[in-house]
Amino acid sequence: MIVTTEILIDIPVEACFDLARDMTVHTQTVWKHTKEKAVRGTVAGRIGEGEVVTFEATHFFIRQKLTSKVVDYKRPFYFVDVMVQGAFKSMRHEHAFEDVDGKTLMRDRLIFEAPLGFLGWIAERIVLKTYMTRFLKHRNRQLKMIAENQGKGAERDVQI
Repeated sequence: MIVTTEILIDIPVEACFDLARDMTVHTQTVWKHTKEKAVRGTVAGRIGEGEVVTFEATHFFIRQKLTSKVVDYKRPFYFVDVMVQGAFKSMRHEHAFEDVDGKTLMRDRLIFEAPLGFLGWIAERIVLKTYMTRFLKHRNRQLKMIAENQGKGAERDVQI
């Protein structure tokens, strides 16, 4: 199953790239009810090439862990993390960043496969595609809000 999202964020591509891989910011941008937190690996600051993070979160009323590793990285244009342990059969999250007149077009491409064969295939189509799309769009809107508010704060600091 593939989920894609994109959002235009009014900050330079380098700044957006750095915010998107910041673990502290990550936990501020996900749904509050999941109580997601980084518990192992790179738990704070910016994750980089070859680094690993384990998140703990509640999805579908089940507390679970997911460990991802950054396997491809080219600052400030993209990074890719893949699940090395977790509830899915497989998961790959591609983060791409493009400069658009001083703003950033941020694209996510999430490729995942549920476990349980045919039952997982059905779950992907009935529940997981919508759920994961909503999750990514929410996270991206929150990241945009944080990024653009930080940018405005920096402009105020310069003007003072």
